[in-house]
Amino acid sequence: MATKTSATPKSEPQVIPTPTKTITIASVVDVVGILATDSLAGQVYFMDTNKAEGSTGQGTENLRTVVSAGYRLVWTVIFLECEAYAAIDEIIIDPEYCEPEKKVYEGTDVSYWMGTVKKDITSPVPYTVKFKVGTRDESIPTASPLYLIGKGS
Repeated sequence: MATKTSATPKSEPQVIPTPTKTITIASVVDVVGILATDSLAGQVYFMDTNKAEGSTGQGTENLRTVVSAGYRLVWTVIFLECEAYAAIDEIIIDPEYCEPEKKVYEGTDVSYWMGTVKKDITSPVPYTVKFKVGTRDESIPTASPLYLIGKGS
């Protein structure tokens, strides 16, 4: 006697492309300015290592980083005052495109964030970076979004 079974379609696991290029997105942070104003507006500036492919807004709060599927992104912090503390606390972005994770340089307590672009981008993908600064308990988000953009967007 044959038994009838119903097959449940399985969804294919999402394949994240093997990183083909690494782009560093550095934030230069004025911790004293942030603590004085309680805002990142005018106190943080972003730049990346992909200007040659068309990234714009270098050295501003409005960085637009050109990416393709498979690009590895590394977010770092540079603070102007060597005695001050600043670190990325969270990166809020659509997980369909990238899922940044906090990492720590081996043998240190210095952190950075890393993620791989999962698919090509056809329209700008906004994201927000939240920073821990000084001894504040709460992190502070960027005043305006940053963007990942596809080539030719």
